[in-house]
Amino acid sequence: MAGNLLQAGHEVRVWNRSPGKADDLQARGAVEVDDAHEAVAGAEVVMYCLADDAAVEDLVLGADGIAAAVPTDALVIDLSTVAPATSLAEHAAYAERGVRFLDAPVFGSRDEAKNGGLWVVVGGDEGTYHAALPVLEPISATRHYMGDAGNGARMKLVGNLLVASQLEALGEAMSLAKKAGLDLHDVLGVLSVTDFRTPIYDAVGASMLEGDYSPDFALHLLLKDARLIAELARDLEVPIPSTTATMDTIERAVEAGYGDENASALVKVLGSDAGVRFAD
Repeated sequence: MAGNLLQAGHEVRVWNRSPGKADDLQARGAVEVDDAHEAVAGAEVVMYCLADDAAVEDLVLGADGIAAAVPTDALVIDLSTVAPATSLAEHAAYAERGVRFLDAPVFGSRDEAKNGGLWVVVGGDEGTYHAALPVLEPISATRHYMGDAGNGARMKLVGNLLVASQLEALGEAMSLAKKAGLDLHDVLGVLSVTDFRTPIYDAVGASMLEGDYSPDFALHLLLKDARLIAELARDLEVPIPSTTATMDTIERAVEAGYGDENASALVKVLGSDAGVRFAD
């Protein structure tokens, strides 16, 4: 995302909690700084994308968090996938200082981020959303204004429910197909042209046959998202039986040691349950 902002002509100051992550950005013209407070000092726009709610609580909302340090005339955008309650806490913390803020989580992973092809869902003031377009457009294929504060976070969880469900369905279907004696390459040929085709079936299906679970989006992060989905559904009294079953699969896959592999690695436990291997 930062690389695409640089390519669009923005001046970018960068900081990461893990040292060394910004080396390539420095070579492309970004200014790397030593801490988060230095990163936000004097900034017109502050954008961050963090792993989970705990990171946001620590870096943003904590006693020494940046919510109290960003310039009052800055526009702040959180691109993380977090609980709606965390997003609302951010909105409140920034509003207290008169700072404009949007919750704007993104769909997509490494390739989409690299190519400026993410899909952004945004909650907050509509005028602030329009003011943010010059920095949202370079990182995304499409942008979707969802309405009130927290609605970006809510939409992200709705979308990730579908992602998790598709991975579970693909793992179950491929297990059944393999056990039934079907050639999985032929199965994917059917899945790629039918009215129930999806990019997830195409990409993950091909990777399954190669035994490739290298991480674009780690399975332990999908587990975090599944728990956020379950929490939101519980708060709203919405039954999600299929997602509950999928969360069990994800938990078993993480317990089996696949947490740092791609989210698609959840299919491994489904194959194991059925006594089949997907890779040639």
